[in-house]
Amino acid sequence: MSHQHTGQHGPDTDHPFTAEFWDERYGNGRTWSGNPNPHLVDLIAPLTPGSALDAGSGEGADAIWLAEQGWQVTAADVSIVGLRKAAEAAALVGDEVASRITWQQADLLTWAPEPARFDLVTAHFLHLPREYQLAVYQRLIAAVRPGGTLLIVGHHPADRVDLRDMLLTEHELADLLDPAEWATIDASSPERPAALPAGEPGTLLRDAILRAVRRD
Repeated sequence: MSHQHTGQHGPDTDHPFTAEFWDERYGNGRTWSGNPNPHLVDLIAPLTPGSALDAGSGEGADAIWLAEQGWQVTAADVSIVGLRKAAEAAALVGDEVASRITWQQADLLTWAPEPARFDLVTAHFLHLPREYQLAVYQRLIAAVRPGGTLLIVGHHPADRVDLRDMLLTEHELADLLDPAEWATIDASSPERPAALPAGEPGTLLRDAILRAVRRD
């Protein structure tokens, strides 16, 4: 699985929310698996492709998969090194896929995508301190156009008490939406197998998932 995280700009290069932190990490070999997140594949594959925003695109596995399905993708991440690696990976897939992706260096703490711009906005494992996270999600939510889809996936706080201040339950994610503006709001917390470092099956973990469709 490819967990797409984002760093955020700041002066402390050892802090996991800085561009410097992620530039160094992505510069030291592959960080994620290179495979798209399975919830993205399962939930988005049935949709008709349009314009998509992949927020916190990391090494690009989700953006590349979306482009392979025919989406025109804006892939945004704070790490220029991660974006460069992602663009190289897309080029290996082929010019047709690579041409559908725009790689954008963006600090999600401050960057605001154009409102009502995208048919799909997706963010996977975008874990930030609570004081920033809600504002970031609200800007991403605003970027979904009428009839468009929002997909947010994160680790469930019940499984990661050490990161509780950075994690939201599926119900907390759903509470970010105004039901009057959304035709469908699906919140779930399915289990998935967690692989141990050597690749053996591990314990079951839960993800917090929000999938919603904005009213036309």
